[in-house]
Amino acid sequence: MFFSLDSWELGVLIFAVIGGASAAGVLVGRYARRDPDSYREPIGVLQGALLGVVGLILAFGLSLAVGRYQDRRAHVVDDANTIGTAYLRAQTIAEPRRTASLALLRRYNDLAIRLTFEIPESAAITRTAAQQGAIQQDLWRLAGQAMNGAPVASAPRLYLDSLNDMIDQQTVRLAGLNNRVPDAVLWLELLGAAFALGLLALYLSMLGRGVIPVFGAAALVSVLVLVTFDLDRPTRGLIKVPAGPLLAERATMRLPPAAPAPR
Repeated sequence: MFFSLDSWELGVLIFAVIGGASAAGVLVGRYARRDPDSYREPIGVLQGALLGVVGLILAFGLSLAVGRYQDRRAHVVDDANTIGTAYLRAQTIAEPRRTASLALLRRYNDLAIRLTFEIPESAAITRTAAQQGAIQQDLWRLAGQAMNGAPVASAPRLYLDSLNDMIDQQTVRLAGLNNRVPDAVLWLELLGAAFALGLLALYLSMLGRGVIPVFGAAALVSVLVLVTFDLDRPTRGLIKVPAGPLLAERATMRLPPAAPAPR
């Protein structure tokens, strides 16, 4: 659910749930102020304990989201490296497969860049992955022909190894994009934070204290929850996984091949 929302929709939902719970706590606290002695102590103990538990849950959820975000950034770097290695080694195989393979690898890198900006599990990313798979088949066919044409040469063998690593890396990257924090954990963070802030607002309202700090805390927790959710949305959120390594690789591919064609 959370992954399908736009950033502003997600922000409105989070602020509405946590802010609404805080406002409800203030109202209930003003009503309970008529007989504060019966509720003050148990509510104070409960809200203190619950705030600690919610803090641990938020920290756990943030660590999960940050870990997945770092993994996705690393996958982009690995993808660029494996494509670059395959592109360099493709320059060492014989023509006409050399030129055909280099052109296919440039197209493959462009598709890898497009993959960075598409929504995981969407029809668009499925089409892009399928196009990459078709190019992989063409590259493997050309590599097999190069291997059959020079069975004792080392260049085709090294190129086959790098091509295999490139194909494996695409699977790793797609799996990383689809590996998100479960919705149940996100709901637990959101509802737990809302309930804890609601109890805090109720307790302070019963004591007759100002409610401005409560709504300040609610805003702070809402931002923390939003950042946690946003980190797990690599293409839809405000914090995106950059395509810098793949863009740099495309710039390198636009240069003339460094290695001359073998004779």
